[in-house]
Amino acid sequence: MNIQNSELILNPDGSIYHLNLKPEHIANDIIFVGDQDRVDKVTKHFEKVEFTTQKREFKTSTGFYKGKRLSVVSTGIGPDNIDIVLNELDALVNVDLETRLVKKEHTALNIVRIGTSGSLQNDISVDSFLLSSHSLDINGMLHAYQIENISNPEIEDAFIKHTDWSAKKANPIITENSKELENRLFSDKTFKGITATAGGFYGPQGRVLRLPLQDPNINKKIDSFNYNGHRITNLEMETSAIYGLSKLLGHNACSMNAILANRANGTFSEDPKKIVEDLIIYTLDKLVE
Repeated sequence: MNIQNSELILNPDGSIYHLNLKPEHIANDIIFVGDQDRVDKVTKHFEKVEFTTQKREFKTSTGFYKGKRLSVVSTGIGPDNIDIVLNELDALVNVDLETRLVKKEHTALNIVRIGTSGSLQNDISVDSFLLSSHSLDINGMLHAYQIENISNPEIEDAFIKHTDWSAKKANPIITENSKELENRLFSDKTFKGITATAGGFYGPQGRVLRLPLQDPNINKKIDSFNYNGHRITNLEMETSAIYGLSKLLGHNACSMNAILANRANGTFSEDPKKIVEDLIIYTLDKLVE
């Protein structure tokens, strides 16, 4: 069945609506960054950039790093933006935009997030790298989809019990990364753990300015959760949407985090630009090995 115009929106030039991209503009290996200005911080290391476009916060550049074709896409902040980016990238490779029919042959993308995050554990210091083995969705976006085949009920139920999770909030969802990408990206330079993804920066991440929290102890409960050696190591705003949608759509995803803050001891990096730059180079080199 053809996908209706109202569901798959194209621009007058045939590019997909938000990302302003056509299928030939993207590589199968894609790096996600949140900040649109960070796209150039990645592609400055490329030998060649063949294509660049931007619409709103969504900037894409495609080029070559050590002979490997890569695309870098800025997603903006939050799981809602990831919903736009991942669905549209999937449509570019798995839907015929002219006939509006799903292609018979599925194409799997490799998606690596290079992002910043705050550690929740004392031993994961600022200026370190962290690879997300799992994501913990505490924002609810994924509940719009059929998630039964990608969730992990045993860990989720243990988390709900440990935190006395409010029934008025969306049920937490635990999703694994791509083990293939993890094997390429992990080394003795990286920590590994569960990354929690919140739907906001202040209250949803336990920060208090003028508004009281529904559960003022939620961060301590999250910090102390441990399930068979799996602990929640950091908190940010994109990884669970990347992992969940990638699993549902048949893509591979892994999230690499530059730890800028340590929420457990109240410290912040003295040179955040350097640690982000170091993570960019580390990730690029791992992807071409």
